[in-house]
Amino acid sequence: MKQHLNTLFVTTEGSYLAKDGHAIAVRVEKKTVLRVPLHNLDGVVCFGRVGASPLVMQACAQAGLTVSFVDRHGRFRAAVVGFSPGNVVLRRQQYRVADDAERSLAVAAPMVAAKIANCRSVLLRGIRDLENPDAKARLQSACDRLAFQLQFARSAKSLDNLRGIEGDAARSYFDVFPALFSTKEARFQFVGRSRRPPLDPANCLLSFLYAMLAHDVRSACEAAGLDAAVGFLHRDRPGRPGLALDLMEEFRPFLVDRLVLSLINRRQVSPDGFVLQPSGAIYMDDATRKTVLIAYQKRKQAEIRHPFLNDKTSVGLLVHLQARLLARHLRGDIDAYPPFIWK
Repeated sequence: MKQHLNTLFVTTEGSYLAKDGHAIAVRVEKKTVLRVPLHNLDGVVCFGRVGASPLVMQACAQAGLTVSFVDRHGRFRAAVVGFSPGNVVLRRQQYRVADDAERSLAVAAPMVAAKIANCRSVLLRGIRDLENPDAKARLQSACDRLAFQLQFARSAKSLDNLRGIEGDAARSYFDVFPALFSTKEARFQFVGRSRRPPLDPANCLLSFLYAMLAHDVRSACEAAGLDAAVGFLHRDRPGRPGLALDLMEEFRPFLVDRLVLSLINRRQVSPDGFVLQPSGAIYMDDATRKTVLIAYQKRKQAEIRHPFLNDKTSVGLLVHLQARLLARHLRGDIDAYPPFIWK
């Protein structure tokens, strides 16, 4: 179990990563601007035009670190990983469960139910903070719908049925999501979820942070000995980390959505930090991206009590704990997978 999470984000265009003893040296224009010991890192994420030497990639792989390459907008492109640390028995059991629709449903249903419950918690907190009675009523109505959808998810009859319930719950949630924004800034108005590309700053922040969360969860799966590509809700597709996408569902509202609301409502980001492209897509400038990454790292350092283990831990370690709980379930050590439900 890793005791501390620390991800190195390299955002400066033209940077180059080199091996310097037992450390990574970040060089810009052939000058070393940062040196980080490998044992202090959990992962490395490179944005845009960032290079890395074969030696440093080999060193990271041997140390169990994932080096992820994403474009400057946060879209995943590739990753360098070493040999899997997991034992073959656990992975073979994961594959057997993934090939069995009924057993896959038994794992996926708690994850979707936890996502819906955590979405509902975000809205309930919004009800407490808002003063507008009409907005409160809309949020309460959505919470009531999510409560029904939560029960449906727990009793889903098939994976397709579960996916339909998850989609309906997501629409119920994002339909009222704009009511949670307190800013009156026109450019921060949220009119619905948009992806590939994001069409407004809020969606830009959501997509970017979801990409960061996916990196963290993928690393957690690999560290627990699981195959991040073989999921239960998200089925196999070349290049898609299905299990990582499964596990991150329960963390989207708690870790990402709440952070986006804080960044905008507390004016930690400015509308001027987002650039409109000719295609209609919205992207962050470098300064805004750095602000968001710092806020994300700070959020992961916050302390929380794990609802199932009843132990204090950092928010960033939650994904590692959940990956290990899933591994214990697959091995038969616990009867069911206990998802993370925010209380």
